[in-house]
Amino acid sequence: MSVVFLCVGAAKAGTSWLHSQLSAHPECHFRSIKELHYFDALDDGTMGRNIQRIQSRQIGLLERTGGGIKATPAQAAKIADGSDWLDVLEKEAEDSGAYLSYLRKGASDRQIIGEMTPAYALLSAERLAKMARMASDVRFLYLMRDPVERVWSHVRMIAGRRDQDGVVTGRRCDRILRRSIAGDETQIARRSDYAGTLRRLAAAVPGGRLLIEVFEEMVAGPGLARICDFLGIGRISPDPVPVHEGHSLAMTQAQRRAAAHWLAPQYDAAREALGRMPEAWGREV
Repeated sequence: MSVVFLCVGAAKAGTSWLHSQLSAHPECHFRSIKELHYFDALDDGTMGRNIQRIQSRQIGLLERTGGGIKATPAQAAKIADGSDWLDVLEKEAEDSGAYLSYLRKGASDRQIIGEMTPAYALLSAERLAKMARMASDVRFLYLMRDPVERVWSHVRMIAGRRDQDGVVTGRRCDRILRRSIAGDETQIARRSDYAGTLRRLAAAVPGGRLLIEVFEEMVAGPGLARICDFLGIGRISPDPVPVHEGHSLAMTQAQRRAAAHWLAPQYDAAREALGRMPEAWGREV
């Protein structure tokens, strides 16, 4: 029986890197669409938007490959993955059996199947509990990054998206950070709420089926080894190359202090969940 592995965030905490690492693992099977956004779309009523997202992906792939005729094996697999996923989404109704069948297709004898959607960190405890019951062995991973570093990475990403040329400026980042601290950038604030996610996961996921891990320790090696042990698969050496490096822009000391003060409850929640404060994390309050 397969283990269903769900990495539920946090955003900007290494989920793309982990997807790349485990996709290459001989005991794991992940489809090429890393973030399926199935359960959040069901709960938020955004299934139509999710369908449009995958359709756009398909159109782009087909345009680049002459309708699939010139596709490489990797591109052909991506096209097939998108087509199969659209079959599930176009039901526009919850069907956990179809969802699991999609994950399992092509797995052969590989024991780990799953996906990684950071938006699942925002789901209700009720939804998370329902996900935990959809198969006999569902395991959850929640990755946490130094809260200040995570929020600054998120701020830079949003700043790039709001510029028509993708340029990230210090002024725009400062404005977004200030708005986040003031409660006006709700998505950044919600994605930064480790405490809330940890409470919901603890209430929803049975003991032994939830691993809380640290991004900095994962990419250094020890955390990745713990993830492999949690899944019951052979350990692998981490690839130090980041998948999404993001825009480079340093925080000022004033920004760092303000963010650390705002995020103090998240440091406290992480320390309580882990039983320690990660050595790689700084904290200037």
